[in-house]
Amino acid sequence: MFLGSVLAAFGAVSAFVQFVGQLYPRAVSRPGMVLAASAALCLAWGLARARPQSAVRQEFRRPAMTVVVEEGDLFDQPGHLVVGFTDTFDTRVDDGVVINDGSVQGQLLARRYDGDAPRLDAELAAALHGVAPLARESARDKPRGKRDRYPIGTVATLGSRPRLVFAVAYSRMGNDCVASSSVHDLWFGLDRLWDAVHRHAQLERVTMPLTGAGLARLHDLDEDSLLRLILLSFVAHSWERTVCRELRVLVRPGELGRIDLQETGAFLATLAAGARRHV
Repeated sequence: MFLGSVLAAFGAVSAFVQFVGQLYPRAVSRPGMVLAASAALCLAWGLARARPQSAVRQEFRRPAMTVVVEEGDLFDQPGHLVVGFTDTFDTRVDDGVVINDGSVQGQLLARRYDGDAPRLDAELAAALHGVAPLARESARDKPRGKRDRYPIGTVATLGSRPRLVFAVAYSRMGNDCVASSSVHDLWFGLDRLWDAVHRHAQLERVTMPLTGAGLARLHDLDEDSLLRLILLSFVAHSWERTVCRELRVLVRPGELGRIDLQETGAFLATLAAGARRHV
């Protein structure tokens, strides 16, 4: 990346110097200084291009909204959050088997609910009231955790404004307490998520993690592809009706090195141009 940028810049500068030299010979009468200045300029350009990005921001005119992708801690953010759940909406972290305490769900319990699992369970039960479970596992088949299974795409809206949590079921909890998902399940879950955000967030800022990159075992997509799927889903849904004024996708520090933010920026710019044509 660095060498390629330097060579590209050197070619452009050389062409420019030759052009200027033909028009203004005196401007290039001291080749040593010209060469040194050109080399410094090329090196500076190469360093600037090679320096890793830590954030991407794209403004959309129609609809009027902003999309940001950056490194950060989900639970340090103000406003509404998105947290992925399984179809059983399990919350138990005490044995480290059902829910990993280092997962986004585990952090939700620890940092938004101060480890109070009964309070989180009560809010989930209230939010899911009126949603009919698809099935109920037996204690023999699923001895740990919850046993009611809800449809993929079910969204439980927790808390109150301005700090709602959109708990979206996009993966299936196996009876062995191993979660799994698919591209279809994630896309369907995102579709239902944007509907819920449209209804409840009142266009306020929403922050979400790189949903699907953790323990849901979504092996079909790498982090770059997963991020693009989330962004495409959000923008496509926003073409139909505004979801929120700002979406932030937060990437964990360990995941950032596996994402090409320059390509992400180009992808968002393409979506923004497409949004203008769509309208």
